[in-house]
Amino acid sequence: MKKLYVGNLPWSTDEAELRQMFEPMGEVHSCALITDRETGRSRGFGFVELDDEAAEKAMSELNGKDMGGRALRVNEAQDKPRRSGDGGGGGRW
Repeated sequence: MKKLYVGNLPWSTDEAELRQMFEPMGEVHSCALITDRETGRSRGFGFVELDDEAAEKAMSELNGKDMGGRALRVNEAQDKPRRSGDGGGGGRW
């Protein structure tokens, strides 16, 4: 199973639309649209989990596809590095 990053989504996109876009590629195991904590509005990107073969198909067919006047970015998600609990903030002495 692969987790895909889906970026440059129109602000009006909801989770159901995101899921519907990927369902023709194969079974969608999970789908998450990232929203702003304070406003609840879409931040313009999300993540979708598909089987490996379906993920490859989705990347080749949907990357660069126009959605609401925006060219989608669809690629394999990179794991976010875990923050260590040392309390070291950026650039402080």
